[in-house]
Amino acid sequence: MKSQNYFVYILTNADRHTVLYVGVTNDLERRPSDHSLGRGSAFAKQYNANKLVYFEAFPDPQSAIAREKQLKNWSRAKKDALIAKGNREWRDLFEDMYSRKGK
Repeated sequence: MKSQNYFVYILTNADRHTVLYVGVTNDLERRPSDHSLGRGSAFAKQYNANKLVYFEAFPDPQSAIAREKQLKNWSRAKKDALIAKGNREWRDLFEDMYSRKGK
C-alpha cells in the first residue's frame, strides 16, 4: 500500500505578513499553488495569503486535522514563534520546493 502524507500548512500574505491562514491538505505542492491562483479558501483569497511559511507532515488525515484545529486556536504570537523556529526569514517554502526540483 502506498504511503500517504497529510500536511498542515500556514500561509501568509507575501508583502506584509499581517494575515496567517492555517490549512490541511494531502498535496502540499498543489494546495498552496491553488491558493496563489485564487482557487483556495475565500479567506486566503481575500487577504492574498499565498506564501507558504510553515508545514508539518502527518501519516493520516485525523492527526493532520487535529493539529490544524490546535494551531487555529493558538494566538498570533504563538504561531509567529512556531514559524520563526523553522523559517526565521519567513521565506516562501513553496518557492524553495520548486527551486530544488529544478536543480
